[in-house]
Amino acid sequence: MRWLDAVRVVLGVYAAGAREILVQLVRRLRGGFVEPEFPPQPGRVALVTGGSEGIGFATAKRLARLGMHVIIAANDDVTGTEAVRQIRKETLSDTVEFLHLDLGSLSSVREFAWAFVRRGLPLHLLICNAGVMLPPPPLHRPAGPGFEEHLVTNFLGHFLLVHLLLGPLGAGGGAGRQARVLLLGSAVHRAVPRGAELRFRPGPPALAGYAVSKLALVLFAFRLHRVLGARGLDASASAVDPGVAGTGLFRRAPDVRLLRALLGRLLFKTPDEAAWTTLYGALAPELEAVGGLYLHNEAPARALGAAYDPALQRRLWAQSCELVGLPDLSRDLE
Repeated sequence: MRWLDAVRVVLGVYAAGAREILVQLVRRLRGGFVEPEFPPQPGRVALVTGGSEGIGFATAKRLARLGMHVIIAANDDVTGTEAVRQIRKETLSDTVEFLHLDLGSLSSVREFAWAFVRRGLPLHLLICNAGVMLPPPPLHRPAGPGFEEHLVTNFLGHFLLVHLLLGPLGAGGGAGRQARVLLLGSAVHRAVPRGAELRFRPGPPALAGYAVSKLALVLFAFRLHRVLGARGLDASASAVDPGVAGTGLFRRAPDVRLLRALLGRLLFKTPDEAAWTTLYGALAPELEAVGGLYLHNEAPARALGAAYDPALQRRLWAQSCELVGLPDLSRDLE
């Protein structure tokens, strides 16, 4: 991405965040934060990446309370184990477990997926929630030297994970219900200017990489939905925009942390509130057999226009397949 585009993206990130916070403030002042109800989900299996804290933890806890077998996948064994203990205590569910997964390491993704497949479980919900923003310099370069960390951890790791779990997802569909894949995007995907190159190589400023990774997830969700249908899998895929929530995502963004400390209760969603849109996409009966959506504030919404560009979706998919060493399953769409 050129410097000028990168600067435009950073300015766009702040603008998108400000707009989202304003929308949330108006909604809160109008009393619009009313917790939705969802039907029980006994006997179904959900995998939540990044489920050990923040929005992912809130999502996993609600799914467990609804009777699902919930698998939390995260890269910190201590927080993951504690999350399971806390959810089991609060929900009285004994079908919550933790499995180690480092989305920044493609070898870790492969090991996790192989271990999951060997268990023979169907997968009814795959919630790709995990993400990083402004991470510290990594100790390893999982996809090769010089790769942009946001794109690898937020997008490419999930891209590979979904491909490797297509078998369990196919087994999760049936009996009138589809398996569902939800990929967490963000309003900041709108900050990427039309025509900007989606590069996997790093370049300053780092915040631009975060916005590009979120656009990549939305592009992936839309094309994935078409691929699932073309391959005859009883599954759907959609993108989720959880809004701006008071979570640890902003631990390396001091300006946002200050705003949260001063006015967090008014401007920011709680993790539980931010999880509502994910849960809506995962559980709402009216979304059965419906996918390829961009979901925001517990309803279908409109993503950035470029996200619907089939050529851009196709290029990103083909490049990603090459990077992770997979055949391109989407070629027969054209």
